[in-house]
Amino acid sequence: MLSIDLNCDMGEGMVTDTRLMPYISSANIACGFHAGDEQTMCQTVALCLQHGVAIGAHPGFKDKTNFGRKPIPLSEMELFEWIQQQIDALQQICTAMRATLHHIKLHGALYNMASADADLAGMVAKIIHTLYPHLLVYALSGSYLIAACKALGLRTASEVFADRTYQDNGQLTPRTEANALIETTAAALQQVLEMVQNKQVTTVSGKKITIAADTLCLHGDGAHAVDFAKEIHHILKQKGIGIQTL
Repeated sequence: MLSIDLNCDMGEGMVTDTRLMPYISSANIACGFHAGDEQTMCQTVALCLQHGVAIGAHPGFKDKTNFGRKPIPLSEMELFEWIQQQIDALQQICTAMRATLHHIKLHGALYNMASADADLAGMVAKIIHTLYPHLLVYALSGSYLIAACKALGLRTASEVFADRTYQDNGQLTPRTEANALIETTAAALQQVLEMVQNKQVTTVSGKKITIAADTLCLHGDGAHAVDFAKEIHHILKQKGIGIQTL
């Protein structure tokens, strides 16, 4: 049976977290650097346990002012320490609450940079392999980070996006560009089915490129985030596509 994991970034201060939980299978929990704190991490882990949702760490740059979306140059040691501090903080909470940490997904600018920069991707993969070799790594489908993690023997999940447009090289269109987001539910649903069923996506230039789709990201910060999640959940079920954690 064809299936897909539905993931969503959580614990970032959005009011939609509780209402989104029934429609996802894995959550990426902010670890205090770009958003969140110990209390929000505990609350979000509790929600995941309540709904049977896989728990993931969502580390980003230490920059709440810019929500982790501004690039910050770091040495390998600094990056090592920042990633370790964040994931360890969530791991300690999971241990205390008898929950299992399932995966890692980078946030914001760090996610985008590690997707497009081979050297940074290699650095991140090395850090994860050293500290958390047992965890699954969610990363942009076809990215340098997917390749770097696979090269070290890490388990990976190729991530695709319902509401973001794609460039011909498989990268997401930068948010700074006008056509970065898919604005209508119908268009987003069409893209989701194309990626999940056909393993391809239509780029902004109209070209169809091959894409691996293990996990689909749903954003929880939009005005219609919950309705959008319901629509995607419904159409996948309608098409006989299972929704399950990897």
